[in-house]
Amino acid sequence: MASAPNSLVATLIANPSRPAVTDEIVALAAWALGQETEQAVLARGIAADLIVPGVTEAKAVEAALRQVLNGQPIDVVVQPLETRRKRLFLADMDSTMIGQECIDELADYVGLKAEVSEITERAMRGEIAFEPALRERVALLKDLPINVVDEIIEKRITLTPGGRALVQTMRAQGAYTCLVSGGFTLFTGPIGAKIGFHEDRSNRLILNGEKLAGLVEEPILGREAKLATLIELRTRFSLAPHETMAVGDGANDLAMLGEAGLGVAFRAKPAVAAAAHARLDYSDLSALLYVQGYKAGEFIS
Repeated sequence: MASAPNSLVATLIANPSRPAVTDEIVALAAWALGQETEQAVLARGIAADLIVPGVTEAKAVEAALRQVLNGQPIDVVVQPLETRRKRLFLADMDSTMIGQECIDELADYVGLKAEVSEITERAMRGEIAFEPALRERVALLKDLPINVVDEIIEKRITLTPGGRALVQTMRAQGAYTCLVSGGFTLFTGPIGAKIGFHEDRSNRLILNGEKLAGLVEEPILGREAKLATLIELRTRFSLAPHETMAVGDGANDLAMLGEAGLGVAFRAKPAVAAAAHARLDYSDLSALLYVQGYKAGEFIS
């Protein structure tokens, strides 16, 4: 597809379980953007590209598409066409690469899930600072046997659909992948390995024998540490900012998302979705392959 150097690409993505990107929707969206718009199907019913030539603002393209889609369960990501393929990927874990908040599942074992979940939710919305909120929640877990972690991972943790294909496909194309979480190494180690990340970074819980001591090692990995990890890895691999992508859902992801070439809010809290470069409200994580221009047949599962 021959396109002008300053072209934008708008990717329409639906959840594979609800394929809403019909030929009619694609044609309508292309019509809304003008007669010079090119179309390309990435996965029929699930994802399609619209190539927009010229110097149109990305936000204007996105707004026009959201208006014409009129509430359809379709995500819209608009970005420069030339720089869409990424070589570094950082991802949050809880409620992003997995469907749960691990600390909330730990709290369930001591009958405090409701209390801890409320603190988690406030921290992810940015209403309270992440670090003291984490210390407060960890203190409530004192004396919890460490062996419950294996049980939680086996019985309660579910991988977000599309996540493994996302990481494996990017790795096969030479990208570096890092799971960076405000959670705990007891979870990010096995979960990161299961998904296929090159490495994982998170917080260490202090143990008292075979039980949790109710303390977390300092300094706590939070918002600034996630940002620092992105900058460190970008520098290590001599990458330009536009070659990086990050995804997350909470307030402690905002600095990382803002620094990435493409920062994506995944089913995120409203403040995070509003601040990120792009938002995914309906799609699974395979959307992050489509936004890079991969077709479904190129996915590695």
